Amino acid sequence: MRRAFLCGEDRLTGRSFKHRCQWVEDGIHELAGIFGVSVWGYAVMSNHLHVVVQTLPEVVATWSADEVAQRWLRLFPRQDQDSAMRAEVLAGNEERIRDLRERLADLSWFMRCLSEPIARSASKEDACKGRFWEG
Repeated sequence: MRRAFLCGEDRLTGRSFKHRCQWVEDGIHELAGIFGVSVWGYAVMSNHLHVVVQTLPEVVATWSADEVAQRWLRLFPRQDQDSAMRAEVLAGNEERIRDLRERLADLSWFMRCLSEPIARSASKEDACKGRFWEG
C-alpha cells in the first residue's frame, strides 16, 4: 500500500511534505483564472483537501469562442504546435467549443485539472507509481 502524503509530515520517516501545500494553492489560483468559477475557500490537510467552489456557467456562456479556446489551451498547452494556430482552429469548431464551454464551467473538470498535476508531481517526487488520490 502506498503511503501518500499530500502535505504535512510523515511521522514514520520524519519526511516533510509541507511544500506541497503551495502546489495546491498555486493550482487553485491558476485554475480560478481559467475556469468559470468562484473559489470561496479551501483547506489543505495531510492527506486530502477541501475546495469550496461556485461554478458560473452563465459567465462562461458569455465568453467568445476565441476566449474559450485560449483558456482551454492554457490548461492543455502543446509544445509541438503553434498555440495561436491551434487556438484559431479550435475556435472555429463550434461543436468542440460547446463541449469545452461546458467543461470550463464543470466542477469535476476543475478538480481533475487540480488533482492530476499534483498527483503526477508527488509520484515523481516520491519515485513511485500508482494512485495518489483515493478513489
